[in-house]
Amino acid sequence: MIKRTASSRIENMRNLSPAERLEQVALAAQLDEKTRSVLAAPDALPVGRANGMIENVIGTFQLPLGVATNFLINGQDYLVPMAVEEPSVVAAASYMARIVRGCGGFHTSSTAPIMRAQVQVLGTSDPYGARLAILAAHDEIISAANSKDPVLVKFGGGCRDIEVHVFPSTSRGPMVVLHLLVDVRDAMGANTVNTMAEAVSPIVERITGGEVRLRILSNLADLRLARARIEVTEEALATKEFSGRRMMEGIVDAYEFAAIDPYRAATHNKGIMNGVDPVVVATGNDWRAIEAGAHAYAARSGRYTSLSTWEISNKGTLVGTIEMPMALGLVGGATKTHPAAQAALQILNVETAVELAEVTVAVGLAQNMAALRALATEGIQRGHMALHARNIAIGAGASGEEIDEVARRLANDHDVRSARAEEILAEMRK
Repeated sequence: MIKRTASSRIENMRNLSPAERLEQVALAAQLDEKTRSVLAAPDALPVGRANGMIENVIGTFQLPLGVATNFLINGQDYLVPMAVEEPSVVAAASYMARIVRGCGGFHTSSTAPIMRAQVQVLGTSDPYGARLAILAAHDEIISAANSKDPVLVKFGGGCRDIEVHVFPSTSRGPMVVLHLLVDVRDAMGANTVNTMAEAVSPIVERITGGEVRLRILSNLADLRLARARIEVTEEALATKEFSGRRMMEGIVDAYEFAAIDPYRAATHNKGIMNGVDPVVVATGNDWRAIEAGAHAYAARSGRYTSLSTWEISNKGTLVGTIEMPMALGLVGGATKTHPAAQAALQILNVETAVELAEVTVAVGLAQNMAALRALATEGIQRGHMALHARNIAIGAGASGEEIDEVARRLANDHDVRSARAEEILAEMRK
């Protein structure tokens, strides 16, 4: 794919109709007519294709697909597709990206796409001896693993190394666990590493004299990390009600609460995943694997804590950072079979799974910033409930132009309830 030069800034996006928004995105992302049609279709995933993807299909289930604007990442503009049902998520990410854009944008980096496969060995009376025997067979094990995927090896991937972990005393006796460390390139990697784990199992049994049980990947992809960093000035954060310094202090105070308290950290990290998951879903990746890896990584010290950090630098700027596992793929799975996922990837115009991971983690940091900014000032409900008012209006029976009017009156009254929406709608229809 060729990197485009179009900006991710789309003026007045919020006030356009869905058709007008699609037109603007299609122009900026240089989408062809086929892709435009997929995005405009009421049923982007035909039942016949869905029936080939999973079992016992009876239909399809759709989520709203929005596009976050304003993202400038490593000097490159991105329009970011997000599939999510929660109001305010896309708007918040876009608004924070606009603030960050004026301060240089997001700066991201990542490690190589290394996934772990685990091979569990039971029945050894000398687990530490078994460990050294496995390590001595390093080359044989790696060769056997790579023989199962010569195409991956051809493209520069494959099993890179092994680790052996010993659990000398469990309720099931001593346990030895071999880890295959596999560079999966642009794949998520589950099928690849699982196949390799099964391939090396006979070798491990022969070497150790034990019995292999589980042979499966780990979703704690702690060697496959994506990172993002932003630096924002006081001027960029200031509003009519609050100074930039007050904003910074409030954001850092809110972060510190999440850093020390797992009850707060759970909701704090959920806010990060509000940004991450919609991108993962839109691109046809495994959001459950990403969630599992993220929360396990947040607890890697033995205590659950924040995935992000927020600090005030010596220059007086707000610095936000995040580092987390991000096992995403561009090949295989729904990324290749779901038409809407393919269209979403065209909008993103990413060239590698690593690039996709870095964009995704930047969106997570933007979403985190939005939540902390709201919590540190007027509270989370003010902006969220104003956007949620549209859902309440629809639930009360409003349609067409009625939706915006009912939502506006609910927000203005600071009374976003179904009963009040029904009253307003009845008044309007008189």
